[in-house]
This record gives sequence, structure tokens and C-alpha cells, in this order.
Amino acid sequence: MRPNGTAAHAERSGVIKFTNCLLVKGKELVNDDLWVSSATGKILNGQEILYGQRTAPDSIVDLGGRILSPGLMDVQLNGAFGFDFSLIPEDGAAGYSKGVQRVNRNLILRGVTSYLPTVTSQRPDVYHTAVPYLGPSGASRDPSLGSESLGAHIEGPFINPAKNGIHKIEVLQTAPNGISDMLTCYGASNLASPPVKLLTLAPELPGALSCIQSLRERGIIVSIGHSDATYEEAKLGIKAGATKITHLFNAMKPLHHRNPGIFGLLGTESSSISKPYFGIISDGIHIHPTSIKIAWNAHPDGLILITDAMRLAGMPDGTYDWTNGSRIIKKGHLLTLEENGKIAGSSIELIDCVNNFLNWTRASVPEALKAVTETPAKMLGMEDVKGTLKEGADADLVVLDFQVGEVGAEKKLVVDQVWKFGVKVFDRE
Repeated sequence: MRPNGTAAHAERSGVIKFTNCLLVKGKELVNDDLWVSSATGKILNGQEILYGQRTAPDSIVDLGGRILSPGLMDVQLNGAFGFDFSLIPEDGAAGYSKGVQRVNRNLILRGVTSYLPTVTSQRPDVYHTAVPYLGPSGASRDPSLGSESLGAHIEGPFINPAKNGIHKIEVLQTAPNGISDMLTCYGASNLASPPVKLLTLAPELPGALSCIQSLRERGIIVSIGHSDATYEEAKLGIKAGATKITHLFNAMKPLHHRNPGIFGLLGTESSSISKPYFGIISDGIHIHPTSIKIAWNAHPDGLILITDAMRLAGMPDGTYDWTNGSRIIKKGHLLTLEENGKIAGSSIELIDCVNNFLNWTRASVPEALKAVTETPAKMLGMEDVKGTLKEGADADLVVLDFQVGEVGAEKKLVVDQVWKFGVKVFDRE
């Protein structure tokens, strides 16, 4: 893989026409052209440009029948390429800022054009230092900066100790005083949108329901996660304003026929509450493929594929020191603790999540890509800007080669090119 420098870019003031390509539109792959502006970084109305303004494109890109999709979106990324969003390096804020930039510039080469950098349960001082660097980063519309943060995702520390996962129990909190406890924890200036876009909490904790309402008033999306909630408690969380479930099945009660738990929300829709969106880690390690298929069939419009990856994503296989004195063995996507073999997080890339989902569920290519484009964009309230190829949206694009082997063989999407704000930033060839 190699980044593609400015020599291959069209004129910044120019219009680019993609032709001989399959566009992802709804549930279809449509043989059509797409027009974008490398100056505004937006998708254009090709008919208006050609017939209304009688303007010819400065550049024509023939994709040879490949798929042209909106850029991929990952709404839960804890770190990658050796950097952890939840760990302040020895050189402090300066080193932290450099680490974020490194993730951005490497992540886009994998087809992820926007994402939510995720901070797990930490001490208040970590949030105070880290969160200001994780807010929306696309204002300059500079494609050379790489993948774009759409705002931070804070996962904890207002989660249930019984479902802490790898979150340190000693830093977990409750909010008996409501939002004031969260303001103290995160910092008043941080608890807004921006810089925070999404926050995961356990709705059964003291004060949590009032916090959900207050967070929504601040423009922050609330997700239920790391929770021991019953079905009834989870419903109260949705009624209070939560609209998403963080990594469904993981760190929550399992489905039981007399108490469906948080999973039961996928079967609930009424005049008072809607089915929530839900994240799924499709790495074949965290969730069985059949469980993913069941969840998708229960609420196909709510499924969002996430990596939940940590700092070893994008790193070579090997044994790595961990922050708590343990060591982690990385073998492919599998991460295990050296001392006991327990699963130690995720290191999968988002395109691999898409490919797994595609093969396990027999979803169509547009349905699989929807889970990393259109659906997360809708969850974030950004469906007119991200995750779509409609006029006026950002020209964040991936060119995909769809590889199909013999009958019964696995299907595979390969990232061939990445375009950010209408400028090519990666070419596999």
C-alpha cells in the first residue's frame, strides 16, 4: 500500500467525473457516473454541471467496473498503529497530538475516511488532557491530514463493574448527583458536542437516566453498554433518550427467554420508543457468526459494524507490553493475554469486518457496506454529509475491487483507492 501524493491529484479547482463504476445507492449497485469537486470537496450534480452549466470535467477517472462507495466510518476505535487514545504519553499533550495525527494518516489508507476516536474508562485527568484533541477535525478540509474525527466517543467510566470487560474497576463511577458528576469527571468544557459526539454508559446506575436526558440536551448521543441492565431497565434508558447499544452481546447480560436483557430492545418498537442502533464486532472472536445473523435479521437498519480495535491494530504479529504490566500476544486479528490466554481486545480492520459480515450473513454488497456508511451516518445525525453519494455530501470515497472465487468460495472487498474531500490520497497499485 502507498499514499498517493499531489502529483496524481486533479486541479484543486477542477471537477472530477468517475465513470465505468458501480455506485452504492440504497440496496443497489448502480452503473452510473459520479461527479465531485476537488475544490469544495463535495459531491456534485453531474446533470447540472454538464447540461446546466455546460462544464466539462477537468479529469475523468475510469474505474474499470469497480465499486465506488462512500468512505467507511468506524464509530468505535480505541487506538491503532501503536497509539492508544486512552493513554497520555510521557511527553504529554504534544506527544498525544502527534499520536492522533499518526492514526489519522494511517487509518485512511485502510478506507476509513471518518471515525470516532474512543476513550475507555479512565481517571478524570486523562479526559481533561485527551478529549480536546479528539473533537471534529475536518474544518480545514485538508485531505492530507488523513481520516477525519467526527468527535470523541467516551466509553465509561459510568459503567457497571459487573460488566467492566477490560475497563479498570478502580476508575469506574456512578452519578448520584446527575450531570454534575459527569461534568466533574470529564470537564465542563469537554462535555458538549463538540468535542464529544457519543457517550456509553450503563442506564441502571444511580443517576444515569437523568444524565441521559442532560447529555441529549447537550447534543451528545447516548449508547447503552458495559451494562447489567434488565430488559425493563434498558427500555427506560431508551425512553430517557439513548439511541444506540455499544458492542451488542459483549459486556452485557446474555439473551434469556424470560429476560431478553438489552438484546430485547431489537424486538421492541412502539409509539414510545424506537429500536436502537447497535454496534457489532464481526471479527469471529467476540461474537459467533450466527448471533450476528440473528441480530441483523431482527433490526437490519440498526446494525453498525465496528472494530473496537486497540493500539495493536495495524501492527505486526508479536508479543507486546501492556499498560498494566501484562503482555499481549498478537496473532492476526487475535489478541490474547500471555499469562492466561484470555481475549485481550480487537485488532481487526473495518474492511475485514465488512467481508466477514458479507460472507456470514449472505448480505448483498450494498447491505454490508450500509453498515459502515449509511447507518452510522444516520446514527450520528450526519446522513446528508457522510455515508452517502448524494449531491452536497462530502466527497469521501473508496474504490473497491469485489473479488469472488469459485462457487462456495468467500467473497472479498479490497480497498483499491481512497479519496478524501475529492482528492485521491491512496492508490493500491
